[in-house]
Amino acid sequence: MTRGYLALVLHAHLPYVRQPEHEHFLEEQWFFEAMTEAYIPLVHVFEGLCRDGIDFRLTLSLSPTLTAMMRDPLLITRYARHLDRLVELGHREVERTRGDGRFRPLAHMYRDRLLGIRDTFRRYEGDVVRAFRGLEETGKLEIVTCTATHMFLPLADRNWAVSHAQIELAAREHERHFGRRPRGMWLAECGYVRGLDELLRESGVRYFFVDTHGLLFADRRPVYGVYAPIYCPAGVAAFGRDVESSKQVWSAQEGYPGDGVYREFYRDIGYDLDLDSVRPYIHPDGLRHDTGFKYYRITDRRTPLHAKAPYDPPAAWERAAQHAGNFLFNRERQIEFLAPRMDRPPIIVAPYDAELFGHWWFEGPMFLDVLFRKMQCDQDIVAPITPSEYLGHHPTNQVATPCTSSWGYQGYADVWLNGANDWIYRHLHKMGERMVELAHRHPEARGLRRRVLDQAARELLLAQASDWPFIMKTGTTTPYAVARVCEHVNRFNHLYESLREGAIDEPGLAELEARDNLFPGLDYRIYRR
Repeated sequence: MTRGYLALVLHAHLPYVRQPEHEHFLEEQWFFEAMTEAYIPLVHVFEGLCRDGIDFRLTLSLSPTLTAMMRDPLLITRYARHLDRLVELGHREVERTRGDGRFRPLAHMYRDRLLGIRDTFRRYEGDVVRAFRGLEETGKLEIVTCTATHMFLPLADRNWAVSHAQIELAAREHERHFGRRPRGMWLAECGYVRGLDELLRESGVRYFFVDTHGLLFADRRPVYGVYAPIYCPAGVAAFGRDVESSKQVWSAQEGYPGDGVYREFYRDIGYDLDLDSVRPYIHPDGLRHDTGFKYYRITDRRTPLHAKAPYDPPAAWERAAQHAGNFLFNRERQIEFLAPRMDRPPIIVAPYDAELFGHWWFEGPMFLDVLFRKMQCDQDIVAPITPSEYLGHHPTNQVATPCTSSWGYQGYADVWLNGANDWIYRHLHKMGERMVELAHRHPEARGLRRRVLDQAARELLLAQASDWPFIMKTGTTTPYAVARVCEHVNRFNHLYESLREGAIDEPGLAELEARDNLFPGLDYRIYRR
């Protein structure tokens, strides 16, 4: 008999990286890697579960920028060529490792895996969004969205028109791609501030997620903690993240992905082989990067990369199955403890970045596959569920307002507002004010003026992505993040001045529209709220 529920939530997001002016652009590799290593492998898992009659449930947040990239003809064409090159590399690796008993089976595995990924990509005619939409129609996958360009709304300076635009535009884009408004929304970085629930309600969103302390420190302490949702005063439900289930996967010390049997992420033939061997499969300028061909296991966190032991896939698959069983066992114990203390079945909300499953943790999709199979076949205490299903079963919940919060280090926006990135917000705030001003000054613009206003809105949206301050804080590709913010700020200001002065450069505008072409149906009047 089911006594409680597990709501697995995967948040899939990438910033909008599309550089048509360059034939090869290194940061587009982020999208190619995620498609090959996470998104298409997840399609395989979900299709396999459906084929075998496993009654799974999973909530997948697809950000509007990622969805747009998945359907952009230029990026899809480039990704198809990228896949072909990887398949060719797979064939070469099979030949290069001939006679090597340690690595040739791995080369075969990668080549066959890539052929399967390419077959799936072609089966859906390059439209992976269509694959996810078809899976949602089975009733087992619930697809939700997040803020339009993943803006961190608590730092919007209470410009409600800007926050409304991020939420409403995301809902419109979701409806355009999936045929209906989203039931739920992932607020970027789980960033919540009082009042956002009213904007969510206006856009038809029924629920959202906050980090643990966002719920526990609500203005009225939730009677059931994070194990039942609360309703905000606007009537939108907030679900809180469960710490225990998150720690088992996310923790650098205790999390499953750090097990020594699993594949080592940081050692790749893109760096191991001599440059001439890999040159056709990396950036033409000779910039080394990951290829996805990784032949070593983690071994031990203290073992240097050059001393790692060879990867053993059967051992890794077996460990993934063991970890899935352990994860389920711990959820059963949680439910058994919580159920007698509540007047409704508890819900354990376990949210993760989707890219963890397959990209960072190669065995992650196998873990999910086994987990859902065990949940159906090995026990009857915990059942999978989506948040909207839970609200349908249990529509009466406590009313409270979550506290201002985020996930990430310290839990209160430290990652997105610090000495490395605080300079960007004066520009974002001024751009937001000016965009609202333009929307009210030109209530019914047509023709060229309308195009300028729509493009100004795009430049604002692209500058607002929380990815740029995150990169500046972590120091990974800081020059690129700084350049992106500066480019969008400068383009917006140029468009603003051109409207004010009545001197519109149509060829220059057309160039911007071709380069920053996000959200083709964008209507600048969304900022008139």
